[in-house]
Amino acid sequence: MLLLVLSKYTAGNPVNTNVLWTQLTLKQIQEKLNCYSVFVSCPVIKKLLKTCHYVKRKMRKCKTLKEVENRNEQFEYIAQLKSQFIESQLPVLSIDTKKKEMIGNFSRPGEVYCTQAQEVNDHDFNSFADGIAVPHGIYDIAKNTCYLSIGTNHDTAEFVKENIDYHWNNSIKYDYPNAKKMLLICDGGGSNSSSHYVVKEQFKQLSEKLQMEIVVAHYPPYCSKWNPIEHKAFSFLSKKWSGVVFKNYAIIKELAENTTTKTGFSVKAYINTKQYEIGRKPTEEFMQTMPVVFNDYLPKWNYKFEYLN
Repeated sequence: MLLLVLSKYTAGNPVNTNVLWTQLTLKQIQEKLNCYSVFVSCPVIKKLLKTCHYVKRKMRKCKTLKEVENRNEQFEYIAQLKSQFIESQLPVLSIDTKKKEMIGNFSRPGEVYCTQAQEVNDHDFNSFADGIAVPHGIYDIAKNTCYLSIGTNHDTAEFVKENIDYHWNNSIKYDYPNAKKMLLICDGGGSNSSSHYVVKEQFKQLSEKLQMEIVVAHYPPYCSKWNPIEHKAFSFLSKKWSGVVFKNYAIIKELAENTTTKTGFSVKAYINTKQYEIGRKPTEEFMQTMPVVFNDYLPKWNYKFEYLN
């Protein structure tokens, strides 16, 4: 009888016949069953729905917006690079920037246990913010550790470079005392853009400062969610920050550093208060010398910067 009721109020996926859904609530299903002289409670209906594979599910944002040529080839190449570096005990760092957050008494998604609801501003206007937080992460795949930099203004290529420099010299290098090169994997937009030479110039400066070879591999367009830091680090940080009012930068840092998992995931964080200039262009010297070694295989996404003593 339950399936009979559902059949009249069920929609489906024309491509995948196994995907069905109903807009009815438990109470509505109960009322319609009553019309057939079937009287059951909502908890029982919920159990019956589960036996029919109907459970509450969120939508999965997994459909690529656009088919990109050589997409799978680049995924396979990145997987190969990661394996080579990890087997050689060299650092593989997945980098990205999370969504900016306003500092102040603003509402944020999520819930927390509390004796009373927290009272926050009724509007989320930037003009009333005490600042902006720019969380940039560096995820060490082999060590399962995230190094977080909480910026206070703009997400730029220089910001990314200096975050890597800071965390390398303060933490990461001690895990790789003999490393002469590192692998950076990132998406292809924003402060990691695969097409902007100002990004490459900053990576070159990083190579010189750290005195090591830096290999860069970008994920293809529309594939940023496959970047390991997204599901290996940012997902846990989002849960830790859920429902918390970011009244200052210290709260963000403290919560991040208290984020752990059963698999040993941990976070080290610092607040980067430097002001970064937006709209910078690569220098003429860099463009003329072009000290970038592009890979023969998909060079638009793969290149390196050699350090010469």
